[in-house]
Amino acid sequence: MSTILRRRSGFGWLLALAVWLLALAGTPAMAADAAADPAAAQVERQQTQPLNNAPVWREVRSGEVHFTTVRGPETGVLIQSEGQTWRQWRNGPVTFWGGVLLLVVPTAIGLFFAVKGAVKLHGAPTGRRMQRFSTFERVVHWGTAISFVVLGITGVCILFGKHFIEPVFGNAVLGGLLWAGKNVHNYVGPLFGVFTLLMILAFLRDNVWQAIDSVWIRKAGGIASGEHVPSGRFNFGEKTWFWIGVTFLGLIVAGSGLVMDFPNFGQTRATLQLANIIHGVGAILLIALSLGHIYMGTIGVEGAYQSMKTGYVDETWAKEHHEHWYDEVKAGRTGHP
Repeated sequence: MSTILRRRSGFGWLLALAVWLLALAGTPAMAADAAADPAAAQVERQQTQPLNNAPVWREVRSGEVHFTTVRGPETGVLIQSEGQTWRQWRNGPVTFWGGVLLLVVPTAIGLFFAVKGAVKLHGAPTGRRMQRFSTFERVVHWGTAISFVVLGITGVCILFGKHFIEPVFGNAVLGGLLWAGKNVHNYVGPLFGVFTLLMILAFLRDNVWQAIDSVWIRKAGGIASGEHVPSGRFNFGEKTWFWIGVTFLGLIVAGSGLVMDFPNFGQTRATLQLANIIHGVGAILLIALSLGHIYMGTIGVEGAYQSMKTGYVDETWAKEHHEHWYDEVKAGRTGHP
């Protein structure tokens, strides 16, 4: 009896050894199949390494397109890791240096006004008026200006609100303001783009280069010396604002805003993120430049605001600020280059 038991026990060990050898022989084939089939590899990993989902999330964050039944750009990309890079740029350099610029520029303007004061007329007004701006030009200007101010205020709140609104009024107020500001920004943005195009068309011919502009550049417009420098309908400083501010930055800000306003034309997340950075940088530069333009058009130059408000200026003002244009008009010509 004991002999039979020993024989059965030895047979069992031999059977177990055979099964173990067969399992070893099949492991490379199973590993190869798992490598060829990611789904099978995942099933095996869940059995051998429960709760280890690192390889899955590594594939998800790779930016590669995976299978999905939804159709559209990037619908197969579950997580776009470049979004973190956009967030770091938006909340880092753009916010910090943009905030510095928007503090430095008005401070510099305030100091300049405190030292120099407003540019006043040297001669007495004649009481005779000249038309400087047509009704169409003033409507276009004020449409552009008002929409720009609305966008500037809401945009600054969206970008910097958590730094100066939330600490004072709390999350609830900030959330409500941002919700309202975002909707206003989205709807006014396209209107600003239309007015910007009309602005360019309305004032393009008066902002071309003229030989007299070289004199204005050489004497820096007489700002520091107070010297009288003749110019055409617009001087070189105003032309610089037109080309860099209104045209270049205005079109960039309006165009990038439209890309984000209407994301249903095949834009990817990377496209929207790039448009957002371009929009933010361009808008901050445009706001900074506009502060100088607003200053010169209001309290910086006596009579400048009235010219855009009514469309007319006194002959003394025209002669002292735009003598070449004044001579052209008085000679019976249009005053346009």
